[in-house]
Amino acid sequence: MSTTSNGVHALVRRSHEERVLRVLRQNGAQSRNEIAARVGLSRTTVSEITSDLLGRGAIRVVDTDAVERVGSGRPAERLALDPASGQYMGVDFGHRRVNVLVADAAHDIIASGTARYEESAQWPERLDAGLALIDRLSAETGVHYGALQAIAVGVPGWGDRSSADGVAEVFATRFHAGVIVDNNVRFAGLAEALHAQSDSVRDLIYLRLSDGVGGGLVVGGQLVKGANGYAGELGHVTAVPGGARCRCGKNGCVETVASVPAILGRCRELGVPVDTLDDLKAAVEIAHPVVDQVLREAGTAVGRVLGTAAMTLNPDEIVLGGEIIQVAPALLRQVADTVTYELSWRTDAAPVIRPALLSDDGGARGAIAALFHESPLLAGYEANVTTDGGR
Repeated sequence: MSTTSNGVHALVRRSHEERVLRVLRQNGAQSRNEIAARVGLSRTTVSEITSDLLGRGAIRVVDTDAVERVGSGRPAERLALDPASGQYMGVDFGHRRVNVLVADAAHDIIASGTARYEESAQWPERLDAGLALIDRLSAETGVHYGALQAIAVGVPGWGDRSSADGVAEVFATRFHAGVIVDNNVRFAGLAEALHAQSDSVRDLIYLRLSDGVGGGLVVGGQLVKGANGYAGELGHVTAVPGGARCRCGKNGCVETVASVPAILGRCRELGVPVDTLDDLKAAVEIAHPVVDQVLREAGTAVGRVLGTAAMTLNPDEIVLGGEIIQVAPALLRQVADTVTYELSWRTDAAPVIRPALLSDDGGARGAIAALFHESPLLAGYEANVTTDGGR
């Protein structure tokens, strides 16, 4: 065989290896048959490549498909990247808390935690809280970030570009890794879309009711950013004309009636002493009529806004996230009832309305997903900030 032929063979082999490694990086543990189907190579070729990668320690056998397997036959080995070959960090800065998740190359979460700060905290204080949390997680778990490949940071969507640039610079300088920064709730919407129960969901509205209210849109099977990055900012649509002042400077935004602080504050105004979600849960469990009234008012406001959005976008699903959705089911029911009414003129346009499948760490999970996935959801989608960390 000529030198040229050897060179071509080596390039093809390397290309095949990269495709196999990409599938494992994006999807986690896979059987050889699953890998072959995803990369479009023969089972024999995949077996040769994975045997070589196993011998070099780039991948390893993590388990078999025995639990999922139907019928007889020998269980197939499931392969994954060596977890030590890389680490990926997702950070979600909310209005009152920061969530951090660290995953290894096999997609397993190896460190996670939350730190809180005051709503009035400025970015230097928020960043200090986030970095202190990352240091604490390292001390508690033994994860030292020596193999950190990339970081995705979610920030509130209406923050200015200079804030995003500063966040990216701080993380890139501290960890010498590539950094992307984007809307934290959009990351959460990405995570929900990736975990959707139906592969047919191509149009989805995600709304998270938490310390603030924000949203994300999947349209035509792609995550939508918008011309200036504000697509899905339903939390700052006016729901109560002339209502309470919002942090954005307007009055009566959805956030002023349906965020967790707004709901707790409204309950207190009406004489119910609730200061935390646990207090609210206790009041819900005894069917407190005033709390039920507040939840229904908030659900109606959210439902009207989502009804308008649903008439505009005609989504398959509307997903509501945030801890309060689990604590107060009446809120979700009222949203669903209101959206159904708003679309009553065309019943076949009514979307499925469901709670989020993920918890409050969905934003951090979506941030990691954005690092792992070359998903069709992300086709043509650019993050707000990228940096190579000085490499």
